[in-house]
This record gives sequence, structure tokens and C-alpha cells, in this order.
Amino acid sequence: MKLLPLTKLGAREGPLGTVNFGVFLPWISNAEGNKLFVKIIHEKDQFLQNIQPLKLELEHSIDPDYGDYWSTSLDIRSIAKPTPDSAWGTNGRYVYRYCLENPNLTESQYPNKLLDWIIDPCASEFGIGKLSAITLGYKPYQWSPSEATWKTPDLEDLIIYELMINEFGGSIDQTIDRLDYLADLGINCIELMPLSNVAATIDWGYLPIGYFGVDERFGNRKDMQKLIDTAHQHGIAVIVDSVYAHTAADFAYFYIYNALQYQDNPFMKGTDEYGKTPNYDKPFTQDFFYTVNYQWLKQFHIDGFRYDNVPNFWDGPTGKKYAALAYETYQLIKSKKDDPDWQRFYNNGKINLIQCAEQLNDPKGILTESYSNATWQDKTLNAGEKIAKGNMDELTNLGFMFCLDQFPRVQTTNGDTMQKTALQYFENHDHSRFVCNFSNVEGDPLIWQGNRSLFYKLQPYLIGMLTAKGIPLFWQGQEFAENYYLPNPSDAASMGRVLLFRPVRWDYFYDQIGKSTVGLVRNLIKIRRKNPQIRQGEGYFYNDQANLQKKGIIIFHRVDGQNFSLIALNFSDQEQNVPFTFNFAGNYIDELPGYQDIGNITQSETRIINVHSNYGRILTIKQS
Repeated sequence: MKLLPLTKLGAREGPLGTVNFGVFLPWISNAEGNKLFVKIIHEKDQFLQNIQPLKLELEHSIDPDYGDYWSTSLDIRSIAKPTPDSAWGTNGRYVYRYCLENPNLTESQYPNKLLDWIIDPCASEFGIGKLSAITLGYKPYQWSPSEATWKTPDLEDLIIYELMINEFGGSIDQTIDRLDYLADLGINCIELMPLSNVAATIDWGYLPIGYFGVDERFGNRKDMQKLIDTAHQHGIAVIVDSVYAHTAADFAYFYIYNALQYQDNPFMKGTDEYGKTPNYDKPFTQDFFYTVNYQWLKQFHIDGFRYDNVPNFWDGPTGKKYAALAYETYQLIKSKKDDPDWQRFYNNGKINLIQCAEQLNDPKGILTESYSNATWQDKTLNAGEKIAKGNMDELTNLGFMFCLDQFPRVQTTNGDTMQKTALQYFENHDHSRFVCNFSNVEGDPLIWQGNRSLFYKLQPYLIGMLTAKGIPLFWQGQEFAENYYLPNPSDAASMGRVLLFRPVRWDYFYDQIGKSTVGLVRNLIKIRRKNPQIRQGEGYFYNDQANLQKKGIIIFHRVDGQNFSLIALNFSDQEQNVPFTFNFAGNYIDELPGYQDIGNITQSETRIINVHSNYGRILTIKQS
């Protein structure tokens, strides 16, 4: 893969108010009568009825690597204002779009045989809906001095908080204001739901039409750079949810060729259940998404990616799709070892680029067969949901998942040694709040709420998640028992999953339920932070169905050298006393409140462990 020549793509400001436009449109040349135009207007003028956008024709040429190329230059300040009160010619943001005149378009469907509303596929800014944008007089963001010394955290030290900017904070600036809270909570990585441009105002963002910048509903380039810079100052890494398996129908490289009824496409392949699918057999497509990764790493200083829906662009460990992209992105980081702008990834001889796959079909396989070093996996969540609904047989599966049984931890591929792990979660954007599992859905699934008075049942799941092997993942507001219900994909209301606004209810933080839950989470994160065995140690599940699981109990341990913790969780509504034979001798202290220290225990000694209902214990050997 190679980088696209971004110096000739998109809209770029030149000297003295000149704007240069350029776009690759393979197979679309002027020889067939095609004419490409750009329509541009100052953002402040776009809704004024007596001011129309300027329409300018682009010239066609041939790029030696990518074929048909269209470009033009515009001296904005040399053109007279359309009206005296117009903002034209002044600094600020201008919105633009492309339109294609083609003699084969039908007049009834495309008046004047003009295909309008083509978004620039390489735009770095966006306007409302299907508008690209460029800022005249743009001054690059000035990164803080501390950014030069920022280091992406080690994989096993991560505690991730997934959020959608407009639901979590309302805007980028308001999200920045919440970084103090996240740092105080103990979070050291935020996973941002898709930032790429979409046509709708309220949307999860999983049908992109623009990849090289931040959707205008969140803010602009500088706003996002400020968020990332400030997050790093708070000790928080930033990864972005990247949607490369499908696009919206309005994405330029589908929209144009579909309208022209091409039987083949130089970029896209077809349609799947989620949208329009890129064709990774095409070098242009490979280079495009590789360049998107480069742009976000270089311009925005992100720490890595969460790759959405990997099964839909997976063609094996040596394929041209996901595996190649993850490999090439890792090699890109390796090639920058002497570049001061990329030193955040280098720490103690390791490369800490985060490449997290959403591969729910085969999470173990994606770790062993690609350069992914982390993966989403729903097995922990699925087992938890079944337990919450009364199926205690799933405790065995949950116990093994808390220890990431048979998941790789370190792997060497092509001479590159990488840490490997999986995320542990009971909530994320794809699922209802976990408290919803403790009661039945009543009424309209779009507005139904889980019963927060059952918050105490969340406790063993939170204790397990934050002491388990792997990376804990919180979904915004989970820490104070947010209780939105999410319609299932098969429900009649399923589109409400992605097109309904669910702002985090920060008032929950202050009620007694919120205080209790967030207090537990804060305590658990502190326990995880101070105990290396919980962050990075091995895990072992005590599979004793007769004495443990049948009573609603899970016991597992985490060990790292001489550091040892035993975790006992009670998922039942009754206090339990269970006999347990300790394999590790030592002076055991209780990490959680509500218990007395056990004291000294010899190896192979059997003791009765008392565990409160819907709660747990963390028994740690005190180091002398």
C-alpha cells in the first residue's frame, strides 16, 4: 500500500486566497463528454435566497498511478461579491460540492443531465449534510509542549471509556470539559464513536460519506486536535472507531458510478446488510483507507483505531483487506522510529499502537492471524446477559472468559512481537444498558427504560470486569447506572438504534444509585491500578460447579510473580458461604469494603469464604 498524494486531492488553500481542488475519478474522462464542476459558497451565505454558489469547471488530466484526475484553482478574493452584504472573499469557511454533467444521464431523473451533490471523498472539512468545506485563512493548530513527550499507554494498562461526543458532552468543547472527570475516574483511554462525515444530523456514524476529517455536527479539525491534545495532557489516550467495511450510498465512489450505471467500479464492490462495500481487490481502495489511517495518526495524533465490523472485510491472514491494512499501518509506525512526531508509540522498546478489531465471530483468530493487538468479543457480555436472566449454567462460561481462556497474550509475527488481549465489557453502544436484563421490556422499545432500583445486581459484573484479564471497557454513563434500552436488530423499531438521540443523563451521577455505583467503580479502578497481577497477570478459573457455580459463585485468581489476588463473585440474591482450598499461602487482606481481612493462610488450607449477595470479594496477599 502507498499513500495517496494528498497535496493534489481535496480542497487546499494556496497563496493569497487561492483554493486548489482535485479529485481522482477513475474511468471518468472528458472523452465521453463528462464535465465536472465545483459549486462553492461562503458558509454564512448558504441559506440566503439571493446568493447562489459560484460554479466552476474542473480540467481533466491523467495521473500515472490512479488515472483520471480532475482539478482547478480558484482565486476567491479576485471575484466580486454577489451582493454587498455577502461574506464572499473574506476569511472563514466555504462549503462546496462537486457535480458531474454526463450525456448519458436521463433528463427526467437528472435535470440538465447533471449529477449533483457529490461530496469530495478527500475533503478534510465538512458542511451540513452532503457538503464539503475549506477554511480560508486557516491557521494550523498549535500542539501543547507536553504533546512531544506523550506516550501511548501499554496495552495491559488500558481502561477504555467508549463515548459518542454529542451524547456524552454535547460538543467537542463540552467533552473536553469532562476530561477532568474521566481522569479522576481512572480512565486512561477513550474510544470515540465514528467521527467521519455522515449525511444525517442524528446518526451513530456507521455509514460514512467522508473519512479525512471530523463531521461538522461535532466540530472542526482544530476542535478535535484540541480534544486529543487535552486528553493526552490528562493521561488519556484516544482511539477512533473507524468504519472501513461499508459506506453510505452517498459516498462519492458509489454514488457516481451507480448513477452512471457502470457495471464495474474502480473502488466499490456491492452491498451488504450494513451498506455499500469497498472493493479491497482494487489498489486504489487499499491506498485510500491506508491514507485515511495515516491522516488520523499524523494530523490528529490519535493513539490507534477500533476497526468496525472486521468480518465484512476479512479475507484471511494474507489477504488484501483488513489483515493488510493492519499490517501496513503497523509497518508505517515502525518506519517512523526516528521521527519526533511519532514517538508516542515508542516506549521501553515496544510499539504501543492500538489496533482493536471488532471481530465478534472469531476474536481469538483475529489476534493470532492479524496485526490486531486487541479485539472486541461478546462472549463475556453474552454469558452475563444469560446469567442476569436466570441461567446460572452460564457462570462457567463467564468464569473462563474472565480469564480469557485460550486467548493469546504475546505473539511474534514476521519478527514483530506484540502484546495481545481482548476487551471485557457488559455494555457498549450496540447493546442495552445491562440493568435492562433484570426486568422485562414493557411498552415502546424506543423509550423503555431499565429499572435502576436493581442497580445492586450490577455489582458482581462490575467487580468481575475490572479484575478480569483483558482491557475493561465502559460505555458512557455505565459507571452511574445509565438505563437506556436499545431495540434489538430484529425489532420493528431497529432503526431507532442508530437514529435516536440518547444523551447521557448526568443528573444520575448525583442520585443515591449513581453515587453508589460510581463509588464502586472508582474503588475498583484504584484496586486495578495498584495491583500488577490484576492489570497484567495470568488468570485461573476454579471450575467447581457443585460447590461454586451451583450456588451462584465464581472464583478466579490473578497472579503475577509474587503478587496474587483471589476474586470471589456472588451472582445470587442470597449471601453465600463456600468452602475453598487456597493454593497460595499468605496474609490475605480484603480490597473491598464490608468484609474483615482473612489473615494468614497456609498452602492447601481450606477456609469458608463468605460473599454478600450480588457482590464480591477481592482477596489480595499483602506484600511485606
